[in-house]
Amino acid sequence: MNAVIGGGAMDPTIILIAAVALAAGVLIALLIQRRPQGQTDAQVELAGRIAQMAESNAAAQAQLNERLQAQERAVTKAVEDRLADLSKKVGDNLQQNSTTTTETMTKLQERLAVIDAAQKNITELSSQVVGLQDILSNKQARGAFGEVQLQDLVQNVLPPRAYGFQHSLSNGRRADCIIHLPNPPGSIVIDAKCPLEGYRALTKAQDDVARQAAKRKFTTDIATHVNHIAERYILPGETAESALMFLPSEAVYAELHANFVSSVEAAWKKRVWIVSPTTLMATLNTVRAVLKDAQMREQAGLIQQEVGKLLDDVGRLETRAENLQRHLGQTEKDVREILISTGKVTSRGQRIQELELEEQDTEAVIAAGDSKPAIGQN
Repeated sequence: MNAVIGGGAMDPTIILIAAVALAAGVLIALLIQRRPQGQTDAQVELAGRIAQMAESNAAAQAQLNERLQAQERAVTKAVEDRLADLSKKVGDNLQQNSTTTTETMTKLQERLAVIDAAQKNITELSSQVVGLQDILSNKQARGAFGEVQLQDLVQNVLPPRAYGFQHSLSNGRRADCIIHLPNPPGSIVIDAKCPLEGYRALTKAQDDVARQAAKRKFTTDIATHVNHIAERYILPGETAESALMFLPSEAVYAELHANFVSSVEAAWKKRVWIVSPTTLMATLNTVRAVLKDAQMREQAGLIQQEVGKLLDDVGRLETRAENLQRHLGQTEKDVREILISTGKVTSRGQRIQELELEEQDTEAVIAAGDSKPAIGQN
């Protein structure tokens, strides 16, 4: 292997054999040249054998050299094939690793893009939450927020003719929303309220003293809103005997019904029903069913009139069908009589034809009798 890798150098054993053969040949030549005059034939024969052995060794050495060179070429080719195969495998592995790395980097970039988009959405949402907190911290803005939510709920459930926003009443008050219902119960007013200060104070209270103060604040705010709605939006003869107070926060509604039952009962006594977005949605669905039923009742008289007209049309249709049936019966009778007359005409024609045939036969018989010779003539 060292001889092959070293660029085709000869093996030291081959060189030694060649040197020995060469030395033997030189020695034989010298012996032949220096043979004394009295040397025997045996010695000459021995020298010839030694020369033959040297030639044989040289031939064997040449053959061995050729075999070694052939093996050297085979080994060299095998090594080159192995190196080429190894280079190809290394190249394929590098290409596959490069492709895999590229795909991984592409997916990583896509995920990073998604993360960036999510981060942007989170940032926008954070700014919106901050803006919502700013809105809820201001009473007027908070009231507008509740009115917008109330409008969205009503518009999504009821038909346009069934409600009105910022409706003016006879006492000069303007209702956030009014639902037009037939009497009874009449039109119902919905007013949006959000007692958020007392609720926040209640959730942030650290001790009993602060908690009791927050409870009093929350109870007072609820009672004030209920009294205002009962005084301003329940008008005999104009509105229903009750009204709705809309709380745009489910958390405030849950806290009120869980821990302030007395405030809820006081609102009931004032005929003010407190609703949240969820309960208002259910109430509006009930109102829509009531409106549909009232509309059906309003249309009942018109439906009855149309049904009466329909019955009249059916009666006229029945009379005309009977007339048509009579006409058809008369037509059938006339056709039957026509067929009878046609039969009679046909019978008379046949009899007339038979008479004509009989006359022709008689004339033929007479003509035949005249043509016969008398007896005794000729």
